[in-house]
Amino acid sequence: MQNGRSRVLADSWSAEPGEAGRRDLTKSDGPAGPASGNGGDLRMLIAIAAHFAMALVVPLLARRWGRAAFLVGAVVPAATLVLALVMAVPHLPHGALTESLGWAPAIGLELVVRLDALALLMVVLVSGVGAVVLAYFASYAHPGEPGIGRNAAVLLVFAGAMLGLVLADNVFALYVCWELTTVCSFLLIGEDGERRAARRAATQALLVTAAGGLAMLLGLILLGTAAGTFRISALLADPPRGGVVPVALLLVLLGAFTKSAQIPFHPWLPVVMVAPTPVSAYLHAAAMVKAGVYLVARLAPGFADLAVWWVPVVVVGLGSMLLGGYRALREHDLKRLLAFGTVSQLGFLTVLAGAGGHVTAVAAAAMVLAHGLFKSALFLTVGVIDERAGTRDLRELSGLGRRWPVLAGGAALAGASMAGLPPLLGFVGKEAAFEAFSSGAVVDVLVLAGLAVGSVLTVGYTLRFLVGAFGTRAGSEPVRASRPGVGFTGPVLLPAVAGLGLGLAPGLVEPLAAGYAAAYPTDHPYHLALWHGWTPTLLLSAAVLVLGALLYRAGRAVVAVPPLSPVRAQQGYRGAVRGLEWLARAVTARTQVGSLPVYLGVILSAVVLVPGAGLLVGAVWPDGVRVWDTPLQLPLALLVALAALTVVRARQRLTAVLLTGLVGFGIGGLFLIYGAPDLALAQFLVESLTLVVFVLVLRRFPRTFGRGRAAGDRVPVKPLIAGAGGVLMALMAVLFSGSRREPPVASEEYVARAGEEAGASNVVNAILVDFRALDTIGEITVLAVAATGAASLALLLHRAHRPGPTDDEQHPAGEEDRAEVPTRERRR
Repeated sequence: MQNGRSRVLADSWSAEPGEAGRRDLTKSDGPAGPASGNGGDLRMLIAIAAHFAMALVVPLLARRWGRAAFLVGAVVPAATLVLALVMAVPHLPHGALTESLGWAPAIGLELVVRLDALALLMVVLVSGVGAVVLAYFASYAHPGEPGIGRNAAVLLVFAGAMLGLVLADNVFALYVCWELTTVCSFLLIGEDGERRAARRAATQALLVTAAGGLAMLLGLILLGTAAGTFRISALLADPPRGGVVPVALLLVLLGAFTKSAQIPFHPWLPVVMVAPTPVSAYLHAAAMVKAGVYLVARLAPGFADLAVWWVPVVVVGLGSMLLGGYRALREHDLKRLLAFGTVSQLGFLTVLAGAGGHVTAVAAAAMVLAHGLFKSALFLTVGVIDERAGTRDLRELSGLGRRWPVLAGGAALAGASMAGLPPLLGFVGKEAAFEAFSSGAVVDVLVLAGLAVGSVLTVGYTLRFLVGAFGTRAGSEPVRASRPGVGFTGPVLLPAVAGLGLGLAPGLVEPLAAGYAAAYPTDHPYHLALWHGWTPTLLLSAAVLVLGALLYRAGRAVVAVPPLSPVRAQQGYRGAVRGLEWLARAVTARTQVGSLPVYLGVILSAVVLVPGAGLLVGAVWPDGVRVWDTPLQLPLALLVALAALTVVRARQRLTAVLLTGLVGFGIGGLFLIYGAPDLALAQFLVESLTLVVFVLVLRRFPRTFGRGRAAGDRVPVKPLIAGAGGVLMALMAVLFSGSRREPPVASEEYVARAGEEAGASNVVNAILVDFRALDTIGEITVLAVAATGAASLALLLHRAHRPGPTDDEQHPAGEEDRAEVPTRERRR
C-alpha cells in the first residue's frame, strides 16, 4: 500500500513542538498536552445541545404547524454546518479547535470536543444531509399524519448524537453518543411499533449494533488503559503497543464492523428498509453506518502499521464490497438494491479508511464525502418514486424519466458519481483509491484487483437502478404519476449538484482530505484533481466503466445465477437469536426459581468467582496489618461472630431476629470505638426499627422454622457460599483500607472547607449536614417512611384482632379465634 503500513504520525491536528508548518490551534488545556486558553468558547458544545433542545420543542410545533415542524427543525443542523465551516475552514488543513467543559476538573472529568479535518468532513455530512432530510420529510409526510413530532424529534436527537460522536475527544463520550445513535435508529426504524416487520427490523439493528458497541467499549477501555489516557487525541499521539493492544483493536473493529454493516453482520442494513425513506437516507448516507467508518478512520493513523488492524480491515472490507455489489445486482426493490449497494460502498470506505497511507487517506476523505452526497440523493429519489408511483419494484416501473426529467437528471448525477463517472466527485475519489494501491507490491495488487472488481459491480447495479427507475420498458405502459414538486426535487438536486460541483472543483475538498492525510508521512503528497494525465489509473477507471456496462447488459444472466453460498448471514442471525433465547430459558429455569436464598447464592457465587478471584490473584497485600487497634474491638468482634454463627442454628424465629439485631448492635459498637458516633447512632436506629418491624410481622408466622435440611441435602451449600462471601468481603476491606496511601482529592477538599465554610470541627458531620445535605435528607426520609410503615402495620394488626359486633352475633365467643384464624394463617 502507498506508504505501506509504516508507523504513522497519529495526531495530525495539534502540532508537536518545533514541527515546521504546523500550528497548534487548540482552545483548552487537557490531557493531550498544552494548548492556548479557551476564552470561554463553547460554540460546538452549544451546537450539540441545540439539537437536543430543539428536539424538545418540535413536538409542540408539530401540533400547531404540522409538517412545517420539520422545516423548523432543519434550521439547527443547517446552522451547525455553517458554524463549523466558519470556525474550522480558516485553520485547515492542519488546525484543530478544541473546546472543553469542566465537570469535575480536579479528578479529570470534563467534556471535550475537537474539530479537526476529519471531524469537519463528518459534520458536513451529519449536519448538511441532516438538514436536507428534515426539509424533505416536510413534503414526504402526509398532512395530519400521526408521529410527525416524534419523527422530527428523534431525527434531531439522532443528528445531535452523531455530531457529538464525531466531535468527541474522549472514548466514553464517544461511546455514549455511539449508543444514542443505536437507540435513535431503533425508534426511527420501528416507528410506532404497530407493524411486525418494522419491529423485527428495529430489533435486529438494535441487537447487532448494540452487541458490537459493547465489544467496542471494552476495546477502547483496554486501549485507554494501555496508553494511560482516555483522550483520543492523546492516545493517537503515542499509540500503545504490545500487551492487550491486539485484542483491544479486534474488539474495536468488531464494533465498527457491526455498525457499518460489514460481513457477516450486514443483513441488518437491508432489513431496515421497512423504515420511511427519509430515515433510510439519513441512516445510510450520513449517520449510523458512517459511525463505523469514522471510527476506523479516526484510529487508523495510530494503528494502520499493525497487521492485526489492517488485515481484518482489508479482508472484511473487500468481502463486503464484493458481496454487497453481487447482491445489489439481484434485487428488484429499489431500496433494497441501494441497501446492498451501501454495504458494498461501506466495504470500499472501510478499506480506504483503515489500510493506512497518505494517498489512501486522501481517497478515503473524498469518497466518504462523495458517498454521503450521492447516496442521500438516490435514497430520496426512491422516496419520491414510492410516494408518487406507489411501487419501488423496478419490474413495474416504466417511463418515469420522460415524465420527471428534473428528478431523473438529479438521480443520474448521483448515480454517475456512485459509478465513478467523470466529472463527478465519485470519479475523483475512485481515481485516488486506485492510485493508492498502484505500487506493484503483491498485497497492493490483490487489494487493487478486489477494488476494481467491486467497482465493476458498482457500475452494473448503478445502471440497473437508473434504467429500472426511469427507463421505458418495452411492452409496458408508462406509469401514471403526478409530477413531484420542489419540496421533493430540491432535496434530491442539492446533494447531486454538490457532487458535480465538487468534482469540477476538487480544490474545495482538498483542505479536508489533505488535513486528514497529513497524519501519514509521505515524500510525494497526492492532490485531488479531475485530470492527472494519461495514467494507468485512468485506463483502469475506463476499463471498470466498460466492464460494468457489459455486466449490466448481462443482467438477466446474473440474476439467474444461484446464490454464491448455501449459508446465509440472515440465517446465522436467526440461529444466534434462537440459541440465545434457549440459553436464556435454560439459565432462567435454574436461577429464577422463586427462592430468595437461591438468588442470593447466585449473586454471592458470581462475586466470589469472578471479581473476587481476579482481585485476589493480582492483589498487593499491604505491610504492617494489625489484628486490632484497641482491646475493646476483640470482645465486640467475638460477640458479632458468635451471634452470626448462632443465628444459623436457631429454630425460633424471634430468637433468630434478636441474634441478627445483636450483630447489628455489635457493629454499631465498633463504630463508636472508631470515633464515629453519628454512624453508630444511625446503626442503632436502623436496628431498633428493624427489630420492631420483624416482631410485628412475625406475629403472623409460625413460631419455629422448618425441620431443617432435607434428608438428601448432604452438602451444606448455603453455609459454604455465605462463608466464602464473608471471607472475600473481609479480605477486600483489609486490602482496600491498607492500600490507601493518601486521601483522595475530594477528601482533601472536604477537610480544607469544613472549618472555613461549614464551621464544623467534625468533617463527617460537615459532609452529612452541609456538603451532602440532600443525601442526609434522603436517608431521614427513608427512616421516616419505614417508621410510618411500621406504625401502620401495628395499627392494622390491632384492628384485625378487635372483634366486631357482627362476629359476636354470628359466632359464639371464642369459636372464630379457634377455627378461622388458623385457616387464614394457612392461606397466607
